[in-house]
Formats: sequence, structure tokens, C-alpha cells
Amino acid sequence: MTDLLNAVALGLLALLPLTNPPTTVALFIALSKGLNQQEKNRQAFLTSLYVFLIMTLTYYVGELVMDVFNISIPGLRMAGGGILIIMGLKMLFPPVPAPQPADAVTEQIDFAFIPLAMPSTAGPGTIAMIISSSATIKHSTAFPAWVIWVAPPLIFLLTALILWLCLRGSGLIMRLTGKSGIDAISRLMGFLLVCMGAQFAINGAVEIVQTLIDSNFHTLRPP
Repeated sequence: MTDLLNAVALGLLALLPLTNPPTTVALFIALSKGLNQQEKNRQAFLTSLYVFLIMTLTYYVGELVMDVFNISIPGLRMAGGGILIIMGLKMLFPPVPAPQPADAVTEQIDFAFIPLAMPSTAGPGTIAMIISSSATIKHSTAFPAWVIWVAPPLIFLLTALILWLCLRGSGLIMRLTGKSGIDAISRLMGFLLVCMGAQFAINGAVEIVQTLIDSNFHTLRPP
């Protein structure tokens, strides 16, 4: 049980900076203007459900997709690292939103899947990390085999639950922190994403260099 708790804790620590609930809360507040509380609750539930489904399908089917398209782990890590760096920089230096006319009328649509679930929460960086982790963790000996199979759905479920709680309490969160507080948290998460993306890309580059060195060593080694 201790191994399971440790695995879930590590998974949450890795996923929460990527999913970045504060940014999703701010986006949810902007998109849900004019909706009644019942509709807001519905959108919050659907967003969390979609996030859970996206993460779960990515974890269990991602490795198969990699095999079909012949994508290597180092290549995925470098690409994922670049995506994380771009996402983090956008959060650190957000673009200035275009002004909206005072009499503009916003059409009420279902925004749970796009943009809240994807790409705001389960975006390209999250998907890249889950696929890479899936291919690595399934062959890891750091945890028992049953933990490797049980922990991921629990991690995704808890991530979705945390997001749901944040969205349900979005009004209270905004009143307590204010727009400046949400912006500060988002920028901090952006800095963490840049650091994670850089390390992600470095690990992929090191693996590629090590593979080339090993290949040349075996080629030049006399029989």
C-alpha cells in the first residue's frame, strides 16, 4: 500500500504542473459568464470527465500508437520538452487579450471539451509526458507490477477530481486570490513547465547521444 501511495503522489506531482488548474479556472470563469449555477456545475463535471478519459486512453493506447508510427522515446521526449517549453513561456509571458466591444453578445456553447479539457488541461505537453511515462513505467522495476497497473487510473482520477473541485469553487477562488493571484500562480506554473521541458529535452538528447556512442563502439570494436 505504501508503494501505491508513493506512486500516486509522484504521479500527481508530475501532472498537476502540466494540467495547471489555476489557468483552467480562470478560463472557466471567463467562458461561463452569464450561465446559471446548474449549467456551470454541468460544464465543470464534463470537463473533469473528459480530462480523465483523455489521460486514461493516452496512457493505455499511447505506446501502441508509438509502435505503429515508429516513434522513439528520445524523440518523443525532445518533442514533448519543446512543447512544454513553449507552453511555459506562454504562461510566463501571456499575450495581451484583444479588447471586446461593450455590447458584444457571447453565444452560449458547450466549452467543456474544447478548450477546457483540451488543450487547456490535457494538452499536448500532458499527452506527450503520459505517453513517454507509459512506455517507461510499464518496464520499470521501481514499483511492483500491480502498482504500475493500478496507480495510473487513480492518478488520473485524482487529477480530474482536483480539477472538478477547483472549477466548482472557481467563484470563491477568484474572490480570494483575485486576478493578480491567478496570474501569479499561472506564471509560477509556467516557470516550472519551462524547467521540466528543458530537462525533458535534455534527457532525450542524452539518450540519443548515448545510443550513437554505443552503436559506434560496437561497430568499431574489433571482433
